[in-house]
Amino acid sequence: MAARAPISLLKRALFAALLLGATTGAASAVDDQAILAAKPPAKLSAFGFFADAPRQVPAPGVLPFAPATPLFTDFAEKRRFVYVPKGESAAYNAHEAFDFPVGAALVKTFAYEAAGRPGGLRLVETRVLLHQKKGWQAWAYVWNEEQSDAELKIVGAKIPMTVPLPDGGAQEIVYAVPNKAQCKGCHELSGEIVPIGPKARNLNHAFDYDEGPENQLLRWASAGILVSLPDMTHVPAVPDWLDETAPLDARARAWLDINCAHCHRAEAAASNSGLFLTWDEKEPAALGIGKHPVAAGRGAGDLKVDIAPGDPDASILVYRVESTEPGVMMPELGRSLTDARAVALLREWVARME
Repeated sequence: MAARAPISLLKRALFAALLLGATTGAASAVDDQAILAAKPPAKLSAFGFFADAPRQVPAPGVLPFAPATPLFTDFAEKRRFVYVPKGESAAYNAHEAFDFPVGAALVKTFAYEAAGRPGGLRLVETRVLLHQKKGWQAWAYVWNEEQSDAELKIVGAKIPMTVPLPDGGAQEIVYAVPNKAQCKGCHELSGEIVPIGPKARNLNHAFDYDEGPENQLLRWASAGILVSLPDMTHVPAVPDWLDETAPLDARARAWLDINCAHCHRAEAAASNSGLFLTWDEKEPAALGIGKHPVAAGRGAGDLKVDIAPGDPDASILVYRVESTEPGVMMPELGRSLTDARAVALLREWVARME
């Protein structure tokens, strides 16, 4: 499994002291009342999640994390953090997101590489999931040009920008910050807003902490923010989808699980499709193999089955992941570009099916 990319020397120095506070019970700088407030603050800084916001250095009590395979969002880099109130813990779940206590927060910043800016990043938005007594609340904050703070955008935002591509090129896009309803569209499960990323299988790999790589689940447990972690031999794990040493099927399934399965499962928004792409799904027809679409509409592109074994060109799943046409492309939110690497992976996966 790949560890997280190294961080700058300045960030490492700050991070070392802050992480020490996060794991030794030092007082948190986070404002618990801001997390629980009925009305979210107008500025991200009001939460106190960061000691150095432009460089994304977390405050004491806030721990960074990363899934083995991340969600694709127009090649944005992501910085993820978890906060659990002092004295509280999340409960382990082998298959779904952990059961976080009221007062917990999940924080995700979307950014692009930018020379000359603090931390080498242009911060675009930070999304927060706040666990209140009435359930999880999702909000998006857009960073100002000075990168000093981010402002609440309940109705979302459109931001024209140039984004760097993996091949060294660049692309002009209109970056879309989701509105409140769109946040719910992806995070809704059985009628409730829930986290997507912090699942055992996604975090069961090494993260490059200041002291060196360490399994994230073990770090969460030692920090006291996760309880009931079983013996690690019984904990599921997905691979980094870019790790070519991992099995092809596992890489493809990991990509589909994090990018598609929050909607494509029996309890979520795309349940009527009959296409269920969770990591735990075992039924070939539910995974789309030889399955005729139920409600794809024009998104099917005149193709007959979701996955045609051995023939990616005849597979609706590949066609929709490759497309950037509204109403056709999947996932339908969070992207305007196609990741050619993911398309190549899925094409090879389907081509090798018998």
